Amino acid sequence: MDRHLVISSDCHAGLPPGGYREYLDPQYRDAFDAAMKIQVERTRELEKHFLVGDINAQWRTGNEAALTGAWDHGERIKVLDGDGIAGEVIFPDGITEMNAPPFGAGIGLSPKGADRELQWAGARAHNRWLAEFCQMAPERRAGVAIVPATWDIDEAIREVRWARENGLRSIMIPVIWGDHAPYHHPCYDPLWATCQDLETVVHFHSGPADSEQYFGAWPPNPGEPTLRGAMGIYVSEVCWWVARPLTFLIWGGIFEEHPELRVAITEGTAQWVPSFLQLLDQRASSHPGSSKLGDYTSHLSMKPSEYFARNIRVGASIPRPEVMMRHQIGVASLMWGSDYPHPEGTWPNTAARLADSFVGVPEDEIAAILGGNAVEFYGFDSEKLVSIAAAVGPEKSAFTA
Repeated sequence: MDRHLVISSDCHAGLPPGGYREYLDPQYRDAFDAAMKIQVERTRELEKHFLVGDINAQWRTGNEAALTGAWDHGERIKVLDGDGIAGEVIFPDGITEMNAPPFGAGIGLSPKGADRELQWAGARAHNRWLAEFCQMAPERRAGVAIVPATWDIDEAIREVRWARENGLRSIMIPVIWGDHAPYHHPCYDPLWATCQDLETVVHFHSGPADSEQYFGAWPPNPGEPTLRGAMGIYVSEVCWWVARPLTFLIWGGIFEEHPELRVAITEGTAQWVPSFLQLLDQRASSHPGSSKLGDYTSHLSMKPSEYFARNIRVGASIPRPEVMMRHQIGVASLMWGSDYPHPEGTWPNTAARLADSFVGVPEDEIAAILGGNAVEFYGFDSEKLVSIAAAVGPEKSAFTA
């Protein structure tokens, strides 16, 4: 085949305002009706607060029809075909089209300030819709179920099983657990075991951070000043927050006890990986600085970097600087993502962006990063995708230096 099989490891979808109502259990629909107006207004305020209102308005101009692919099957297929993408991993959406799942169950998933019962209701509503959406093109779509796991492990396990039975191949759990048990706590062991047994990928997606420290209270308290540099602090630290769970999972021996558990960090860039692994490996080595700290490594049979290479993948847009770092990061660890339908993603200029990033890279490495790694990690049926890739995939000649 003279074209590459491309899978986006990072796409987003969600119903427009009001759309989740029919997917909620009936007892939560009155609360949804009351909350929906507030959610839309808060989203508009957040656009202004995070300085993205004008950007989103410009982004929508001329793209109105294609952006409905965030929930419309037919438009989405057109977008993916035009982008050269054969398959995709689908996360919940948020501010861009005001289509976040209700009750705080979206991409910013966190137990902080949330109502346990309502957040679970919102997560289930999204998962029900997403399962239907993925069944419209099951060979092309790998849906990510929302699982607010920090509230109740048994409930989380039931949702993982439901997701797998309904065709969803992976889950997203909170990046930040607040005052709940951290992820190296033994209470999560049954969840890790279930995900391993069901070959369900566990995701941490970029977005949540300690935002009140950066921007102040939300909504703003009257008379409080705007904190200068807040956005700069956020964009500098948000990738640290999404990577932080790995430190707990690796040092907690989760991958030692569950060697086939699959974990993905998504939309958190990849440039941090070499220095992160160098730090962990150094801390795991025997040296004068660690001799006084007692035994904290004997429960691990491998170096932290080895667990990372075996169990963890990074989904990112992978611009040219990261492509040049691919051997330091690990070619097998990288998965490309378009981030559709977000303005910071590659659509509708994916072909040009890919050529700029990957030109001159060996064909086998391009094939792995653009699709092969995701096929293996998520269990896509490559045979079913080959015919799609043969029609829409980027031509291999486009990457020739």
